[in-house]
Amino acid sequence: MDSVDTDTASDKDKTSAVGLLPGETVVKEGKAAILFPSANVVFYNPVQEFNRDLTCAVITEFARELLAQRGVKVVVPGETERVVVSLSEEMNEADVKTEEKNGAEEPAVTATVGEKCEHGLRVLEGLAASGLRSVRFALEVPGLQSVTANDFSTKAAALIARNAQYNGVSHLLQASCKDASMLMYEMRGKNARYDVIDLDPYGSPSCFLDAAVQAVSEGGLLCITCTDMAVMAGNSGETCYSKYGSVSIKSRYCHEMALRIILHSLDQRAAVYQRYIQPLLSVSVDFYIRVFVRVFTGQATVKNSASKQALIYNCVGCGSFHLQRMGKRRSNGKNMKYSAATGPPVGPECEHCGQSHQLGGPIWAEPIHDLPFVQKVLSAVSGNPSRFGTSKRIEGVLSMVTEELEDVPLYYTVDSLSSTIHCNTPPLLQFRSALLHAGYSVSLSHACKNAIKTDAPPAAIWDIMRCWRHTPAFYNPTAQLIYLNLGGISTDLQDKRKKFQNKRKNQVTDSQLKSFPCKRFKEVSPTTTLPCCCFSLLEK
Repeated sequence: MDSVDTDTASDKDKTSAVGLLPGETVVKEGKAAILFPSANVVFYNPVQEFNRDLTCAVITEFARELLAQRGVKVVVPGETERVVVSLSEEMNEADVKTEEKNGAEEPAVTATVGEKCEHGLRVLEGLAASGLRSVRFALEVPGLQSVTANDFSTKAAALIARNAQYNGVSHLLQASCKDASMLMYEMRGKNARYDVIDLDPYGSPSCFLDAAVQAVSEGGLLCITCTDMAVMAGNSGETCYSKYGSVSIKSRYCHEMALRIILHSLDQRAAVYQRYIQPLLSVSVDFYIRVFVRVFTGQATVKNSASKQALIYNCVGCGSFHLQRMGKRRSNGKNMKYSAATGPPVGPECEHCGQSHQLGGPIWAEPIHDLPFVQKVLSAVSGNPSRFGTSKRIEGVLSMVTEELEDVPLYYTVDSLSSTIHCNTPPLLQFRSALLHAGYSVSLSHACKNAIKTDAPPAAIWDIMRCWRHTPAFYNPTAQLIYLNLGGISTDLQDKRKKFQNKRKNQVTDSQLKSFPCKRFKEVSPTTTLPCCCFSLLEK
């Protein structure tokens, strides 16, 4: 169940009034069975099953929250009734009356999968291709009023209509053959907007974002996929700026930076129309990123937009980075006072290695997840694991997301820190312990397996790395204590060093080592060079 499977046109398991054309195949994913022609005229990507599963889970929880306000209770197949347990041993009369009142106000209307709900969500898939995602919405997400599956290709639109009929969801799913942007612009009216808009283009979604932030309803949900990771990860900063209004830079934190770039772009486009975004979940997986944001209207809140964005100062030598907010806001009684930001937060050269800084951004500098919402999605998926084929992977990603530090943008990687000063990579657990013993917060990141998110300043991180390398040039007592927390050097390594001491051929002295060619050399002139940044770090 819920696995991707391909059958021939002689598939006997599916009973439908729609007959298969010669050479057609049936692709099964989740509860949907999608017809595909023999020629590759309509795009299908089986790798993104995780993306579609996660989207179904997020929209289900979004529908549960939104429809509860409209007096509708959603029912998910295979999901057990959620029981709220009171931790107090005694309940007074007021509590009992409150519970009875809440029980009396429970929604009388229920919404199940595959049925049309008059007060349900209106969903648009702007770039539907075969319509697989939309068919899965109709079959697996309860509380839907309508699903519009749009594609500019006439062949794709015809296939969407056939797939809707083949799966028996024609009463919910309507095929559309229009330009996605024009369709969304046509639905900008308050009463015509969609509750959920899903955009999963082949490449960049930048040309659809302006229409999307206008066509989504108040408090509605935008689900955006970006597959142009090369642009957003720093390979082409000027192209990234032209598409998203942000300069990407090559760095180890490029995957999270890509998430924050698309959130910045969405917020900037929404601010033009006095709207603002609230990120629910942002994930970087494989070769793409996926963000889920709610869009609201509010002129007063839009004024906070500048203070939510930040520029990045990234050292080209050691990789240390600093963020500079674009604006300031502070509370002045009942009102907020706004002012221009002051900076920069760094000098002309890096204080740790003496190299220059790259300037990137602006990026979204606020939290990229709504942890209470993520916890609800995680609880629903873990409580009903048979619902999705990729449930285990969803649980793993969301569990990591719930443990991430909310207010710490970007991250370091221990392998890049070790590479900078040419030493062995410290165990991730011990490096985290060192930061915790030093009094800083620390967590991992779902975007990179070797990532460390911490509120420790770069100086503290390099202190720990110098202690790990155990250089004689370093005598910071605080960091030496941290080094003891790292466990010191293992006895095996000490024995190995004694065994091979003075056994190397053509030994190089420290003075020669400082002028040794390195990829981090900074050329001053054709005949003059400066020592590489790693020695500047070690000599501090």
